[in-house]
Amino acid sequence: MTPGVLYVGHIPHGFYEHEMRGFFSQFGTVNRLRLSRSKKTGGSKGYAFVEFACDDVAKIVAETMNNYMMFGRLLKCNVVSPEKIHPRLWVGSNRRFRAKPYGTTNTDKHNKPRNIKQHTKQVSKLVAKEEKKRAKLKELGVDYDFPGYTAEAGKHKHNPKHTKFEET
Repeated sequence: MTPGVLYVGHIPHGFYEHEMRGFFSQFGTVNRLRLSRSKKTGGSKGYAFVEFACDDVAKIVAETMNNYMMFGRLLKCNVVSPEKIHPRLWVGSNRRFRAKPYGTTNTDKHNKPRNIKQHTKQVSKLVAKEEKKRAKLKELGVDYDFPGYTAEAGKHKHNPKHTKFEET
C-alpha cells in the first residue's frame, strides 16, 4: 500500500490540526497532517495536507469532501500526485506550532548590553554614515548643518550605556 496525500483548501477558522485529525480519521488511518501556518502570527493560512495510509482512501476522501460546506466555507480537496510532493512538505507536521515572538526578539537584540569593542564599532559606523550624508548634501549644493553623532561621539568615547564586564 502506498500512502496518498490530500490537499485541503479553504479551511474555515477553528478547523485546525486536532479537529482535522479527528475528522479525517473517520475515513482511514491518518499518517501525517500539516496545516500551513504563518511564522509571524501562528494563524492558519487556510490550507493543509493530509497523508493517509492508503492512496485509495485519499481518492475517496477527495471525491467525498470536495465542495463540502463546513462553517460557511466550501472545502476544496484534491489528491496530490507523489511527484508533486515537495521533500520538505512534512517538516513540522504532527507537532504543535509555536509562533516566534519576533517583536521581543528584535527588541532584546537591539537593547542587549555591549562591551567597549562593540560600542566603538557601532559608533564608528554611525559617524561614517553621517559623514557620507554630509558629503552627499554638499555635493548636491545644500548648505545644511545638523548636530549629528560626531559631536556626541567625541564626548562619550568608549562609554557604552549598558556596559558588559568580562571576568578575567
